[in-house]
Amino acid sequence: MSQEQLKKPQGEQDPIKYGDVFKVSDELAFKPIAPRDAALMQATENQALGQTQKGGPASVMQSAATENLRAGVVGRQDISDVARNEGVSVTETKVGCHRVITEFVGRHVVGQFVEPDVPMNTPGTALERDAITIGEALEASAIAGASDKPVDESDAAAIQAAEMRATGKNETEPGGLGARAQSAATRNTRTVSHSHKTTLSDVLTDAKEKLPADKAVTREDAEGVIGAELRNKLDMRTTPGGVAASMAAAATLNQNRQVTDA
Repeated sequence: MSQEQLKKPQGEQDPIKYGDVFKVSDELAFKPIAPRDAALMQATENQALGQTQKGGPASVMQSAATENLRAGVVGRQDISDVARNEGVSVTETKVGCHRVITEFVGRHVVGQFVEPDVPMNTPGTALERDAITIGEALEASAIAGASDKPVDESDAAAIQAAEMRATGKNETEPGGLGARAQSAATRNTRTVSHSHKTTLSDVLTDAKEKLPADKAVTREDAEGVIGAELRNKLDMRTTPGGVAASMAAAATLNQNRQVTDA
């Protein structure tokens, strides 16, 4: 068997396939994630974004490929025929104040998320007093297009990340926004009727008052929340008008205001 072909599972061990970690179909879903696939995506993300997105497709692919390699179900030089023949790519589209990043393996979308339209070298501490805060960005999610969306694990993770960025702590506050969001996500999985599920609006209305501390949204804050939301969504797509999108918009508006007033 050549190095470019994926090894067959040995014994009871099955490889982690694209369909196990991404919402893809057709032939790609059944392809094991190989080391060179992951390396290609990481290089492409770095070239397009200037870094590897935390919790993004390249990060997920690297973890899966490492596990497959450790299990002996792929070789170090293995690459899927889709990645070899069709390549991987990262595209960027400007939608309002958002940069919408879409990542592909071949023609298959493996991730789509918003990025704040802020230069990579923007300092995170030079924002003025009337900049949009994390609490205000969360409140925006309560009235945006996703306000009626039932809270799920990805929303809870994003809210928890936002709360920790606001407080500067590495844990969520007992009884705080993050804890409420997690409770809502868990409760929603047990609730059949859509009308009885807890929504983003239910959790995030008056978010600023519910946070024990607050701060202006920076690019780093937005990226942390984006990564948290992505890691908990099988389709690797941030919710339009959701928590990550609101944080990205706030970071962009804060930067634009800073540049205008400079």
